[in-house]
Amino acid sequence: MTWSIIARDPFTGQIGIAVATRFFAVGAVVPHIAPMAGGIATQALVNPYYGIDGVNLLREGKSPREIIAALTAADEGRESRQLHIMDASGRIAAHTGHECVDWCGHLDGEGFSIAGNMLVGAQVLDDTAEAYMAHARLPFAQRLIAAMKAGEAAGGDKRGKQSAALLIHGVEEWPDLDLRVDDHVDPLAELERLEAISRERWVHFRQFMPTRKNPAGITDRAVIDASVQAAIARQS
Repeated sequence: MTWSIIARDPFTGQIGIAVATRFFAVGAVVPHIAPMAGGIATQALVNPYYGIDGVNLLREGKSPREIIAALTAADEGRESRQLHIMDASGRIAAHTGHECVDWCGHLDGEGFSIAGNMLVGAQVLDDTAEAYMAHARLPFAQRLIAAMKAGEAAGGDKRGKQSAALLIHGVEEWPDLDLRVDDHVDPLAELERLEAISRERWVHFRQFMPTRKNPAGITDRAVIDASVQAAIARQS
């Protein structure tokens, strides 16, 4: 019911997942990221615990192949699941159960993994990958959305469109960006719009929030406002 891309930005080290489907609120269950460790997308007849338990195994240093073996061995519904994982070092593994609905499959490349099921055909993944590689100079969030839009142009989910999501993590436990379009006639276009809005103020503000290295963050509102306004002026 879904296709998704997991990738690591070679410039920032961020890990991101973008996903789209003809199903409600895909961002609530499919994408999972362990900051600086890797990302997991659990889909088809989704098992959220693949993501919940899988990110803990990533933090423990388990390889994607080991994680998939452990998760599927404990799940009698494994043949109805699809799962792909990429860790921070670029190792990739995927599982597509025999009962997943065609077209279903997986491909990977340098620094990215793409998987999908219930698609119009393999071209969806091929075009997603081609667009991701072709847009290497775009900022990471925009690059992920551009890749997904190419997959949608190739047909996407054969049932149509409903929801999409984009999740990006840097070094902190809270995300650098977490955008969800739960129910929309054109979810990837709406996701693209939200990402553009995030660059108006959010991306400039987030640098002042608490971090593990600076638990208080910056609380001087004058400093925050001045910096955000300066950043906005530079964009104009």
